[in-house]
Amino acid sequence: MTHPPQDGTPRDPGTPLDPTARHAATPDTATFPRTSADPDVQITQRSHPTEVGLAGTPRTGHPVTDYDVLDDPEPRVERPGLDGRTVDRSGRLPAASWKFVLRTAYAGFFRDHCIDLAAGLSFRMLLSLAPALVSLVSILSLAGQSGTIVNDVMDELERIVPSQTWSTIRPLLDSVLDAPSPGLGLFVGLAVALWSSSGYVKSFGRAMNRVVGVEEGRGPIVFNLVMYLLTLGMLILGALALLVFVLSGPLASAIGGVLGMSDVTLAVWNVARWFLLAGIVVLCVAVLYHATPNLKQPRFRWLSIGALIAIVVSILATFGFTFYVSQFGAFNATYGALTGVIIFLVWVFIVNGILLFGAELDCELERARELRAGLPAEVALQLPVRSTKLTQKQARQAEEEVRRAANLRATAGTSQKDPHGTARKYEQKAAGTQPKH
Repeated sequence: MTHPPQDGTPRDPGTPLDPTARHAATPDTATFPRTSADPDVQITQRSHPTEVGLAGTPRTGHPVTDYDVLDDPEPRVERPGLDGRTVDRSGRLPAASWKFVLRTAYAGFFRDHCIDLAAGLSFRMLLSLAPALVSLVSILSLAGQSGTIVNDVMDELERIVPSQTWSTIRPLLDSVLDAPSPGLGLFVGLAVALWSSSGYVKSFGRAMNRVVGVEEGRGPIVFNLVMYLLTLGMLILGALALLVFVLSGPLASAIGGVLGMSDVTLAVWNVARWFLLAGIVVLCVAVLYHATPNLKQPRFRWLSIGALIAIVVSILATFGFTFYVSQFGAFNATYGALTGVIIFLVWVFIVNGILLFGAELDCELERARELRAGLPAEVALQLPVRSTKLTQKQARQAEEEVRRAANLRATAGTSQKDPHGTARKYEQKAAGTQPKH
């Protein structure tokens, strides 16, 4: 195996890198791998926060190598046994670790451009709103819940959804409800709506990859299948949440009378339904945090610290934003007919930003636990990725692009093929020594 040059000269892209060799190249001259599938990713220098580290991006804001954090005589390569999933998480973190977590989570929120990510997620949610509502009503229709309950759900949606948006999607929902039976057309419509509304979940997965510091390595088939299943689960939970939300007051009393429920049971339900709604919200956030990134996390957590903070802060921010809009906001004078859509977008943007900060907090808490356990997590999380199939393919494509670019440079842009033969012919032609046939 060839050792990398020690004089700061970039190595040839096709030359394998010796994992036992120490790099002496400076960040200005080092050659950076483009994807995490490149084996050099584990030990190559990085000078930009988005370059891939041991398990993802470096969690520092300055140029570092794998060897300049500690004076470790051994290269920091991925070794068996160094798996963050085996770390003991029962003990409490010391105060110094908490200070480290808060500081790095705050810095990571801006370093990972979470504000821009939240804006993109908000746009995706707006695009997914109409198909998601169609999916919800389709699920209710498939469940045989047409009639009073579905009408109450529609009335509740009309109160929640901006009026301009509602006037557009109401005919779609009515067409779903007017379907004679849940036949093939309804299933096709549900599939199309599911595909459209999955855009937000996919975008959230890419944002989570950015937060935890990994590249998406799952193949297109596996990735899309997982995201569609997650979207379907979210829609089912959303339909359940809507049912729980509208089953109150006179409607709950009417249903309770049919089922023979006592007044005490109805009173208990009116209180318990809020806890059920909170449980649905907690489950949705937990699934988004756990299943969307390309990272094998230690275990599924129903309520992580980051998720708890994100949910609580989102509720407080919702009340605060509602108060601001009702008391001080001048959206009507500024946006006119678009006021409802703008208010919805701003609220979704705030909530998405809070969710991403909660993910940053969970990421840094995991890294602090790994550091406390003695794992080399100074640069990145010591957790394996779910798959590298896509990144390996991208690495091969990147190498091919480099070879083609080298051909273009060698032939003054005349050919992308046969780097050696074409280059020799070009040199002979330039020198006037090319043999004539």
